[in-house]
Amino acid sequence: MALKRRPSFDPKSFLARVGDGRSIGKYRKDQIVFSQGDAGDAVFYVQKGKVKLTVVSEQGKEAVVAILGADEFFGEGCLAGQPQRIATAAAMIDSVIARLEKAAIVRVIHEEPAFSEMFIAHILGRTIRVEADLVDQLFNSSEKRLARMLLLLANFGKEGKPEPIIAKISQETLAEMIGTTRSRVSFFMNKFRELGFIDYNGSRLEVHTSLLNAVLHDQPQIKT
Repeated sequence: MALKRRPSFDPKSFLARVGDGRSIGKYRKDQIVFSQGDAGDAVFYVQKGKVKLTVVSEQGKEAVVAILGADEFFGEGCLAGQPQRIATAAAMIDSVIARLEKAAIVRVIHEEPAFSEMFIAHILGRTIRVEADLVDQLFNSSEKRLARMLLLLANFGKEGKPEPIIAKISQETLAEMIGTTRSRVSFFMNKFRELGFIDYNGSRLEVHTSLLNAVLHDQPQIKT
């Protein structure tokens, strides 16, 4: 008697459906997904849109620690024993986000190798990004940090085609992300525009490949 072959598991189809421990929500621009200090009881996955993660210090200073796009997870710290959220997550534009309760995502990680591979790839990618951000802060000028951030926001260097048109993002947010002042960001944005690296009119931002070439020709060198 022939055994029935188990259908292949598609992680993205799984994340796109409501099910046991899984829900999908639509978030308006600036709507909070979770707040700093909330209980860490679920992992989230961006199906569509962009999410900003921010941290506020005891002195009230706010910093943007990440901007995430489609096909990225966030809130995964709960899987490593993080009882409370250390950041606030908010939609930057209208977004569709899946929520997986902690027990549900632990179960699918254990049971479905395809999902495990996808999730591990995300974790490794995030780790590499954090290390690169640290090198950027330690060795690069604020001008180079801004150039790199614009390229990351436009998806240069990621799989698939870049998205040179970036959703509206304020100069204050860019300043928070790279650790400088708004006036410095404004100065560099005008400089990039004059050099033909970007087209920018305050609301629409288009990043050109020439900015990538400029950054690649002046990378910090690390001895190994």
